[in-house]
Amino acid sequence: MDFRDTMQKVYSWACQIGNLGLWIIWLLIHFAVDLWYFALHIACAIESYLISSGILKRYKALDIDKLRYLAIVIESEEAYHIPAVIQLLQWLVDIGVKHVCLYDAEGILKKSKESILGKLNNATLFEEAGESNLLLDRKHIALEFTSFPDGKEAVAKAANLLFMKYVKLGGSGKIQEEKIFTEAHMSEALRAVGCKGPEPDLLLVYGPVRCHLGFPAWRIRYTEIVHMGRLKSMRYGSLLKAIYKFTMVRQNYGK
Repeated sequence: MDFRDTMQKVYSWACQIGNLGLWIIWLLIHFAVDLWYFALHIACAIESYLISSGILKRYKALDIDKLRYLAIVIESEEAYHIPAVIQLLQWLVDIGVKHVCLYDAEGILKKSKESILGKLNNATLFEEAGESNLLLDRKHIALEFTSFPDGKEAVAKAANLLFMKYVKLGGSGKIQEEKIFTEAHMSEALRAVGCKGPEPDLLLVYGPVRCHLGFPAWRIRYTEIVHMGRLKSMRYGSLLKAIYKFTMVRQNYGK
């Protein structure tokens, strides 16, 4: 019995020491990861400052004409920070971006569009802007406001249009050819109901989640998506860097 008790105590001590060792290892790994992200955050902040101050000269050679249409996706809770959104748009105006789509899932930005347009000089709605006039004015920006319900409504209208077309073809011999709907059919239907919209060249996501947060999928087939972090942590240098990197990428496929 004494031998058995001794072995049980040794086993218990070994388990405790093992658990303590694993806990220490976990703490060290956690500390190393936190230290890595802290160093990365500091490096990004320094780089952003150097870009903003003009010390890194290569970012001045920006071919902004390659960015024809930019989409900004903002997480809904952060979309309430309208002053930050206006500051972001002002930076885009200074960079020379002419066409911007603002998106949040709940439509907060869309409800605040009058306030946003009122705070920006030379800003107008994309639907009302004349493309030829905008190209002459580098400091003019055209804004489109959209939300998740807009995408649902667009899909519903397009699906209804395709259904009506299918019903009309019911009595003709073409029904066998037309009863399978392809991506091209959907794109044509969306365009017919006025919901196709331009496809952004670049989509910047502001928020804690690395996804497009419900931005209409049919508009981002060839779009470059970049996660920019939280809106409250936005930096001019990081914005300029993201746009610069996009303009330096060579696309080997067309739209």
